[in-house]
Amino acid sequence: MISLAQLQHRLGAELSPAAGAAVPRRQISGVHISELEDPTPYLEGGELLLTTGIPLAGSLSGGVARIRSYVERLVERDVSALGLGLGAGLDAVPAALADACSDAGLALLLVPAGVPFMNVSRAYWDLVSEAGQSDLVASLGTQTALARAALLPDANASVVKALAQALGGWAAYLPTVPTGADTETFWPSSTAGLIPQLREQTARLNLGAVHSAATFQIHGSDVVEHPVLVGRRIAGFLAVGTGRKLGKADRQIIQTVCMLLSLKAQQQQETHAAGAAVDSAVAKLLLGGHTDAARMLARDLSVPLPEGPVRLLLLKGAVPETGERSPVEEAADVVSRLRAEHPVHWLPAAVRGCRLRNSDGAVSAFILDAVPADEVPVELRAVGDPPSHCAALSRILPLHRLSEVRDALIEVLVTLEPGTLAVPGSGHAVDAQVEEWIEALRGFARADLVSTVRSYLRHRGQWEAAARELAIHRNSLRHRIATAARTIGADLDDPDVAARLWLGLRRA
Repeated sequence: MISLAQLQHRLGAELSPAAGAAVPRRQISGVHISELEDPTPYLEGGELLLTTGIPLAGSLSGGVARIRSYVERLVERDVSALGLGLGAGLDAVPAALADACSDAGLALLLVPAGVPFMNVSRAYWDLVSEAGQSDLVASLGTQTALARAALLPDANASVVKALAQALGGWAAYLPTVPTGADTETFWPSSTAGLIPQLREQTARLNLGAVHSAATFQIHGSDVVEHPVLVGRRIAGFLAVGTGRKLGKADRQIIQTVCMLLSLKAQQQQETHAAGAAVDSAVAKLLLGGHTDAARMLARDLSVPLPEGPVRLLLLKGAVPETGERSPVEEAADVVSRLRAEHPVHWLPAAVRGCRLRNSDGAVSAFILDAVPADEVPVELRAVGDPPSHCAALSRILPLHRLSEVRDALIEVLVTLEPGTLAVPGSGHAVDAQVEEWIEALRGFARADLVSTVRSYLRHRGQWEAAARELAIHRNSLRHRIATAARTIGADLDDPDVAARLWLGLRRA
């Protein structure tokens, strides 16, 4: 097992003994966070107990006796040490607490202000892993075999209900990112009202970044919450309320359910990863201009393709990997914080729901359904500093033109400042209609219509000047301009058409 001295040596100034005392070499069985005045029903002994001082701050008004009772309960439960996090509840160690710990022989350690409890928990598990004990700590023997056998489509709901019934209370499973089949599960139905408070307490204690169990109160009743891990990533939390002390058998049942939920979450992650790889392959074919091949692959692997036009979004910059949210969640957060001349409020939600995406590390491409903004729920921009990324969004275009527009958007990305989003209507936007016009002009084999139209627009429709530049007769120029207008299906003397086409030809 890991000793307090080992843990303190690993953390250095982030975990120090109070009043400069020596750190005992006593072994610890784990790290537990609790703000309860009596956390002992949820402790097995040997833990390093971390608190921000909420129970102690409440005890100060009641005198020294309550603080001594708190410390005595921890000693009777054989807690290895008490860790006090400064800055949230208390700014300094109460003298009564220091005296009580000294008299009872309980080691008192300090976590400085600004240091999250996750640092302590993570250091402990790193030491456990290095000591080759991780398999022993995580293994549940026969419980694991039973959990694997119980992996059914509705396993989460079944085991949560069974756990609540076995303990005679309520239970709830809260995934860190509720998506698809991995959603909030609870029993009985009356527990639904507790879910917002459970998430609030989880966030307040910063449990999303630690691997420790925690206890707290909701409506005066004790709640115990355990992390559900997949490797070192937290997939969710299992919360239980019983209204009574939990025995060893109760805790073993809870651990069994945690293992089952962990296996289910791992299975869903692997299934999702495999599906994302297939979706990415289809997207890559589309972006490479292999539309027919993409349609065949999508049909064979049941990947849904947009039935109508699409938009293409290119995001420059690596999407951060926090391990707590999916890549599309991270990308949606980045997009929501980009500045745009014409804000696209529906874009983060569209990115979050995007399946057809592909990334080469530096640039991520998202093929989005061309849904009008008024048909998508408006999403407010996230609060925070603009990221170092930039992005460009195309106009509505057919699926087979993704490859062409992708090349144009990449050129736009080069010109963008960090933290900006180029959208249709801004100076950097790619006009898909103009791109089609230019492509049609290029495809006319009997004359160079691109140069003809460029010269005609440059000279603002002056026949003599344009004909001289092109070294052709004025009548030949008139014939070519008429051919060009028929080819693109637009009047080149229309100011709007002329302005858009002139900008497109300059960019090309």
